[in-house]
Amino acid sequence: MGDGLFSKFKEYSVAEFFKKNRQMLGFSGKVRSLTTIVHEYCTNSLDACGEAGTYPEIEVWVSGEGENKYKVRTKDNGPGIPKTHIGKALGMMLAGTKFNRYMQQRGQQGIGATGCTMYALITTGKPIKVISSHEGKRIECEISMDFKNNKPLINMVSEGPAEGGKSGLEIEGIFGDVKHDKSAYGVYEYLRRTAIANPHATIIFNSPDGERFVFPKSVDEIPPKPVEVKPHPLGIGAHDLIEKARSAPYQKISSFLQEEFTRVTLNKIKELQEAVPEVDLGKKPSAMSWEDAEKLVAGFRKIKWIAPATDSVVPIGTKQITSSLSSVISPEFMQVTERAPKIYRGGIPFVVEVGLAYNGKGANGEILRFANRAPLLFDAGGCAITQTIKSVDWKRYGIKNLDEEPLSIFVHFASVHVPYTSAGKQSISDEEEVVDEIKNAVMEAARGLDRHLSGKRKAKEMVSKRTAILRYVGQLSRDLAELCGNKADSEKLKEKLLKLVEGKYSVGKIEEAEAAAEAVEPTKEGAEEKKNEDKGKQETLNGKEEAEE
Repeated sequence: MGDGLFSKFKEYSVAEFFKKNRQMLGFSGKVRSLTTIVHEYCTNSLDACGEAGTYPEIEVWVSGEGENKYKVRTKDNGPGIPKTHIGKALGMMLAGTKFNRYMQQRGQQGIGATGCTMYALITTGKPIKVISSHEGKRIECEISMDFKNNKPLINMVSEGPAEGGKSGLEIEGIFGDVKHDKSAYGVYEYLRRTAIANPHATIIFNSPDGERFVFPKSVDEIPPKPVEVKPHPLGIGAHDLIEKARSAPYQKISSFLQEEFTRVTLNKIKELQEAVPEVDLGKKPSAMSWEDAEKLVAGFRKIKWIAPATDSVVPIGTKQITSSLSSVISPEFMQVTERAPKIYRGGIPFVVEVGLAYNGKGANGEILRFANRAPLLFDAGGCAITQTIKSVDWKRYGIKNLDEEPLSIFVHFASVHVPYTSAGKQSISDEEEVVDEIKNAVMEAARGLDRHLSGKRKAKEMVSKRTAILRYVGQLSRDLAELCGNKADSEKLKEKLLKLVEGKYSVGKIEEAEAAAEAVEPTKEGAEEKKNEDKGKQETLNGKEEAEE
């Protein structure tokens, strides 16, 4: 009986797993699937251009190929992919340059682009076509997958010199079970939001209807490259520690800790040895046992550490956010807040940026969510950003009903590791430190909006009072003249009354009230946080508590 039970016991590759569970990669629903394809290709293009230090120029074509079938083509001016890596980059699950790097980037797992290849194969049976121009060489090929072995299959390879010496990557695929529309979840909206979070990029969209939408770059400044950093001792668990130790080329655990982790000095090694004397830090890392790893992790939490360096996190920047919101949304008023970097899970740095755009082209109560400059269009209800925004008491800031106000709320979360809730990368988990920081940033920006709305209300009240009083000036001047027994003086009285009204409710004073609504000073909290930012970087962490900045 036992042999019969296990007669169908088989091994499955990761490619076979995702083929059966494609919804985990964002391929669920026709509209979402098409947007996911464009998302995966565009984020790869933006990351590649960022690595190369060039202004991204990305063009997307979507055209109909029959019922629920569309051809998607993307082209960028990045560095391209070398021939030796092109197959694995686009046809092998969990292969890429991003998974093991502790730095801020849009992609994380090495799944996305290969997931698109998989989706083309299982919905149309057709491979994707690729043209890669890299270091003067042009490679053209078709890529499909061996799902059983999780390996790429490359066909129709042709090589030659790159056209004009240019570099870049062009991908084309035909996808089934997809749909294009102009909803808030469609390709156009995704690219519009991508343009907002990447003002240094030029993005062009050619729709199936023959329309061409151009989102030109709105800033002439390439963002600084994120710095790849080492993990912090407070951000690692026992399993990850022992995995790193077993592949480490060092002779001692003490050397391994100093070389592979940030903020670990010789003095900290001495403190750690005192905290966990039962662990021999002089033995080889490869000999580290599970018990050793557990004790070391516990020992890390007994020591005061300098917070991890935050130069690994690159925010978009207040100037850039202001420029992009102005370009895309054209609001009447904006308030942008950039918080000082913070830490979550004990040792992972992150930063939150918030922009409020009032009375612009955006939809009422529009929430624009971003993680590492990539838009998050789906799974809004389960995202910490949405939940936190909804938890704010907006009435305190002059917003009676968020869903009915002409307000767009921009929230950007940047980190070396984004705590996504799933492999689809469309929502952020509710980490306590992250939620607190998002709420503080939103409320800080909302205070500026409140001052603007208060100024508008004051100016409106002044105009209303002025209009009401002027309506009765003529009758009042005649009545006063009659009471005084000199009707001839009614015109003089009228002139004096008009001067009084104009003096109290003059156009100049109304304009002053309106100007006051526009003049938003930095909040005390924001200014204080900026002042102490450098100081905060030097303060220490104890246990799971973050450094107070």
